[in-house]
Amino acid sequence: MKKFILPTLLLLVTFAFIESCKHEPDDDIIPVVTDPTVVTSADTCSLDTVYFVNDILPIILSNCAQSGCHDAASRQDGVQLTDYDNIVNTGKIKKGRAEDSDLYEVLTETDPDKVMPPPPASISPEMKNAIKIWINQGAKNNKCENKCDTSNVTFSVNVWPILNATCKGCHSGSGASGGVKITNYDQVKALVDNGNLESVLGRKGPKKPMPPAGPLEKCASDQIRIWIAEGAKNN
Repeated sequence: MKKFILPTLLLLVTFAFIESCKHEPDDDIIPVVTDPTVVTSADTCSLDTVYFVNDILPIILSNCAQSGCHDAASRQDGVQLTDYDNIVNTGKIKKGRAEDSDLYEVLTETDPDKVMPPPPASISPEMKNAIKIWINQGAKNNKCENKCDTSNVTFSVNVWPILNATCKGCHSGSGASGGVKITNYDQVKALVDNGNLESVLGRKGPKKPMPPAGPLEKCASDQIRIWIAEGAKNN
């Protein structure tokens, strides 16, 4: 009988060790959201963060998601840049690595036959840098809820950045859409004076609603409306 004592003891010790390593589920653990289509929203805006919905989407919709280029109908070269999923997937974005992402590479290309948008259209260095930072920060589908200040709306700080990112891509250069240019204050003021800016941005009236991809975010719309109501000053 003694020959069975050692194996039995070893079996009991092993069982006790396994049991001691078991842990009860931790109710405090929050599951990680892995669905990239879910927009994560920040209550407190960070000056160091570039937000997809607030900062990046308007730039891409205005400069890239146009008819004949990368809207849903055209999908030139199989690239559709109309929403988060398609921008990340068909733009071949490598999260955290802007330099390896096709979308950023074509924006910074030096070959005029490869650079996007095709000349004479272009996007500003500031916009390119915003896209670079956004990708390097993980290319998140994020937005900032309270990145909206309507207490002191000015043309230079609030209105022009919105129009520059959202409208200038289509309304600049020799091929400006509808012959309407939005490249400086005087051109914008003329659209205010004839009522066309409020009409197209408000998506009311006989003229084609703008932007074509959908209405402005409420904050942007409110800021432009307030600026117009206060005299559309060059401030």
